[in-house]
Amino acid sequence: MLQLDTTVITETAATVITAPAAETAPAALSVWDLTLRGGYIMIPLAILSIISIYILVERMIVLHRAAKEDDTFMQQIRHYILDGEIDSARNLCRRSDTPYARLIDKGISRMGRPMNDVLVAIENTGNLEVSKLEKGLAWLATTAAGAPMIGFLGTVMGMVEAFYSIASASNTANISVLADGIYAALVTTVAGLVVGIIALFAYNYLTARINGVMNKLEAKTMEFMDLLNEPVL
Repeated sequence: MLQLDTTVITETAATVITAPAAETAPAALSVWDLTLRGGYIMIPLAILSIISIYILVERMIVLHRAAKEDDTFMQQIRHYILDGEIDSARNLCRRSDTPYARLIDKGISRMGRPMNDVLVAIENTGNLEVSKLEKGLAWLATTAAGAPMIGFLGTVMGMVEAFYSIASASNTANISVLADGIYAALVTTVAGLVVGIIALFAYNYLTARINGVMNKLEAKTMEFMDLLNEPVL
């Protein structure tokens, strides 16, 4: 009988102890809930993130096409030029439709002029091709720098509202009111940092890819100039 009473008392005590803990357990917050707590400042951040991701994907596709290389292209160009088939060489460049093919086509169109004029024409065309490849990078750079600042602006505004609520509540204010306002305000800073990091990594990745394409353009240019300098047998 004594053992039964002890068991009942132990179970009752455990229930009493664990009940408050279960009641005070904080509810889990979803990403969507946090986004809504960020307020209207999350709208420009969402727009910046969508545009940045779009630029990243679109530029990756463009750079992938620009980096494709035909190992036999320069061999065919050399064969056509040495045989005097200039039109066939230009038609091959147009069919290839790549940045280095447009450079070679420009160089072929200037054949017969001084070598310096040919090189200048190729370099000018190369600058235009690189500027096309860099389309959208300025937006990524601006987003990488501006998104964290927008997020910080939202946090400052949220902190002002939180402290204003504390001041308005006067004697009825408590720490939970302040904590709720602070964590809601910090959401925009987190969002701004996430968007800025995405844009920064996208910018650096695309810049590295563009530099790789530029190196290929320079190599093709030098190969073409060497071809023009070959002695005619």
